[in-house]
Amino acid sequence: MLPAHPAPSPPQQPRGKDCLLCSGLPASVLGDVSAPALLCFKDPVSLRSPSSVGDWALTMSRMLHQYVRQFSQKLVHRRPLEVGAESESPEAHLNTLDLVALGVGRTLGAGVYILVGAVAKVRAGPATVICFLMAGLSCVLSGLCYAEFGARVPGSSSAYLYSYITMGQLCAFITGWNLILSLVIGTACIARGWSSTLDSLTGNHISQGLQGTLSLHVPYFLPTYADFVALGLVLLLTGVLVLGARESTLVNKVFTVINILVLSFIILSGFIKGDLHNWELTEQDYKLNASGSTDIYSLERLDPLGSGGFMPFGFEGILHGAATCFYAFLGFDSIAMRGEEALNPQHSIPFSIMISLFICFLAYFGVSAALTLMVPYYQIQPKSPLPQAFLHVGWGPARYVVAVGTLCALTSSLLGTMFTMPRLIYAMAKDGLLFQGLAWIYDRTGTPVMAIMASGNIAGVMALLFEFMDLVDLVSVGTLLAYSLVIFSMLVLRYQPYQILSKKEKTEDKIEMKSEIEGSPLDSGPEAGTSNILKSLWFPPSTIPTRKSGQIVYGCASLIVLLLTILSLLLAQWSSQVFSGDPGLTTVAVLLLLLITGVTVIIWRQPQDPTYLYFKVPALPVLPLVSIFVNIYLMMQMTSGTWALFGIWAAIGSVIYFGYGIRHSLEENNEQQPPASTSQTLDKNILGAGSS
Repeated sequence: MLPAHPAPSPPQQPRGKDCLLCSGLPASVLGDVSAPALLCFKDPVSLRSPSSVGDWALTMSRMLHQYVRQFSQKLVHRRPLEVGAESESPEAHLNTLDLVALGVGRTLGAGVYILVGAVAKVRAGPATVICFLMAGLSCVLSGLCYAEFGARVPGSSSAYLYSYITMGQLCAFITGWNLILSLVIGTACIARGWSSTLDSLTGNHISQGLQGTLSLHVPYFLPTYADFVALGLVLLLTGVLVLGARESTLVNKVFTVINILVLSFIILSGFIKGDLHNWELTEQDYKLNASGSTDIYSLERLDPLGSGGFMPFGFEGILHGAATCFYAFLGFDSIAMRGEEALNPQHSIPFSIMISLFICFLAYFGVSAALTLMVPYYQIQPKSPLPQAFLHVGWGPARYVVAVGTLCALTSSLLGTMFTMPRLIYAMAKDGLLFQGLAWIYDRTGTPVMAIMASGNIAGVMALLFEFMDLVDLVSVGTLLAYSLVIFSMLVLRYQPYQILSKKEKTEDKIEMKSEIEGSPLDSGPEAGTSNILKSLWFPPSTIPTRKSGQIVYGCASLIVLLLTILSLLLAQWSSQVFSGDPGLTTVAVLLLLLITGVTVIIWRQPQDPTYLYFKVPALPVLPLVSIFVNIYLMMQMTSGTWALFGIWAAIGSVIYFGYGIRHSLEENNEQQPPASTSQTLDKNILGAGSS
C-alpha cells in the first residue's frame, strides 16, 4: 500500500520535496522558487491564493520553456560520425573508373531514351538542347556540393547522412523522405519506359492488348490502361533483391559500354540523316501535318504543339522543360552512396561525380539534337522516340539495335535505382526515423527484406497507375528540394567549427553549451550584446570559425533562402511585368536583390573552415546560393497538380516524423547522457517521456 499523502502545511511554510514528487515535477524545474508547496495540485487552498497562482504560472512557463527547448534540440540534433581509414575497409574495391561507370549507368536511362522525346514534343521543341543545358548546369552546381561532401565525409552514404551530420535530424528526415520519393517514383518511371520500349518492338501489340483495363471514367492523371508489364518487371526485380542478389560491377560496366555505343550511333546517325530545316519549322508546317495526322498522343492532348521555329513554346517552355529535364541527371548521387566501397573516396568521389555528369550532358545534348534534326518535333512519338525516329528516316532495321540498347540502358538504370532504394530506407529505419520493422535483416541472405518489399511494391503500383511524364515532374520536385538542402548544408558547414565529432567529443561539447546557457544571465547588457553582434557581422573577431560566426552564417543563409524563394515566385508568376518596368513589382524585385546582396556579403565576411580537402566548392558563398536559386526557380515551373501530389507526400512524411520518428530516434535515445546538473536531469526526464 502506498503511503498516505502528507497533510497540507500552511501556505507560508515550504513543504519540501514531498509535494514536488506528488506533482511529478523534478526539482530542477523550480529553480529558486521558495515555496514549492504551492505546486501541490491536491491542495485547493494553496491554489486559491493569489501568490500561489503566480508561482504556479511561473513554474508552468518554465516547464513549457524547457519542453520547447528540448523539442528544438531534437529537431537540430546532429549525428556524430566516426572517421576511420576507409581505404582499409574490406569492402573497398571501387576505383574512379568503377564509380564513373556506376554514375553513367545509373544516369543514362529513361532520361535519354524516353524523356527527350516527350520534352521535345510538348514542351520545348528543338530547344530541348537548351533545356538539357540548363538542367545540366543546375545539376553540376549541386554535384560540386556533393563532391565536397564526398571529400569531407568519405564514409557517409547519400544526402541523408550529409544532412544528419551537418543540419540535424529534421533536415535529414526531409532530405531522406524526398530522396525516397525520387527513388521510388524514379523506379516507376524507368519501368514505364522499359515497357514502352518493349511495346515498340512488338508493334504496339502489348499496349493494344491492355487497352480498356481501366475504366474510361478514371481521373485525368491516370493512364488509359494499366501497365501490367511495368508492374511485373518491378515485382520480379524486387523478388530477386529479396533473395539476396548483389549488384554486379562487371554487369554494370558491360551495360554502360553498350549504352554509350548505342548513343554514339544515334548521335552520328542524327547528324548524317538530320535536316536543319526541322529547327526552322513554322506553325503552317504543323497545321499541314496535323490535318492528316493519326497521332493518338496529339489528339489526346488537344493543344496546339507550338508556333514553330527553334523555340516553338517560347522561353516559358524552355524553363518548364528544363525543370522536367532535371530528372534526366538523377543518379550521380549514387556515387556518393558508395563511399564506403571506394578505394580512395576523398579523391575518387569528387572526380567521378564531375566526369560522369560531363559524359551524361554530352549524351543528352547530342541525342536531343539528333532526334529533333531527324524528326519534326510535332511528329515525335514520346513513348518510344528513338526507334520511331529511325523508322521515320528510312533506317528501319536500325531501330531494333536502338531498342536493344534502350532495354540494356533501362535495365542497368533500373537495377541501380532498386539497389539504392532499400539502402536509404534501411538507414533511416535503423536510425529510428522510419518504422523499425523496415530495418529487419533476413539472416540467411543478409538483405533488408521489409525495406526492399515496401519500396518495390510502392514503385510497382506507381508504374501500374501513373503516366511517365506525371511521375517525372514529381521526381524533379522532390529531388530539387533534396539537392537544395544538401547545398544549404554544405554552405553552412564550411563556416562552422570542425563538425565531425566523436560521441565523446559531442557529449563534452553539449556540456559546455549547457554550462554557457545556464551561466549567462537573461538580462545582461542587451545594448552591448547588440553592438557586439553588429560589429561581428563585418569584422569577425577570429580568423577561424567559431560558434558565434557559425550561427551568424546559419541565420543569414536561412534568410537568403527565404528571400530567394520570394524572388523566384515573383519571377515565375509575374516575370513579364517585372521586366517591363511595372513600378510595384520591379521595386520589390530590386529590394529583394539588394537584401540578398547585403546578406551574402555578411556571409562572405565570416571565417571559413581551414581544413584541407582534396576538393572544395569554389566561389563561396556565391556559387551555392546561385545553385539554390536555380533549383528553387526550376521548382516554381511545376504545375499545380504536381505540387498537390508533392504536398500529399510531404504531409504523409510529417505524420510519420512527428508521430513516430522524433520519439524513436536512436541517435537521441542511445546517446549517453552527460551526468550531473539539474537541468540535464530535466532533459533526461523529458527524453524518457518522449521516447516511451
